[in-house]
Amino acid sequence: MSRKKQPDAGGTPATVALTRAGIGFTLHPYDHHADAESFGAEAAEQLGVDPRRIFKTLVADVAGRLVVAVVPVAGRLDLKALAQAFGAKKATMADPQQAARSSGYVVGGISPIGQRTRLTTVVDTSAQDFATMYVSAGRRGLQVELAAADLIAVTDAKLAKIAG
Repeated sequence: MSRKKQPDAGGTPATVALTRAGIGFTLHPYDHHADAESFGAEAAEQLGVDPRRIFKTLVADVAGRLVVAVVPVAGRLDLKALAQAFGAKKATMADPQQAARSSGYVVGGISPIGQRTRLTTVVDTSAQDFATMYVSAGRRGLQVELAAADLIAVTDAKLAKIAG
């Protein structure tokens, strides 16, 4: 995959991390609207991409520690499955401000790549259904397209069925 450069689209911690790791990716900027109710649905619509290929980055608390869950915007995070992926009994969504502080990204633009504090990451198995997938590139209105295997490698993620 090429590293498409858009004049105002690069330079996030996510794109820097991908470049340093030598991972091919394509950036997809789009016009973000402040009144959008769902950042992921907005990205799918603006980019004309199947919402099963665009993945949202969610920060959750599993047994007292923050983790990253990457699930398709067309689905929902199954908190029970997430807890089971860690051998825990319960998982809850992290406070959005805590997620922003930990990741270094603004809510709605949290990328699983290049986070300020590297958290254990789990990617839903459905990511393997496509040659490439999309995740936030680290700001609202910017998605990065890459192979699921590359996302897993750069985040040292594990795969698990965590979407419902």
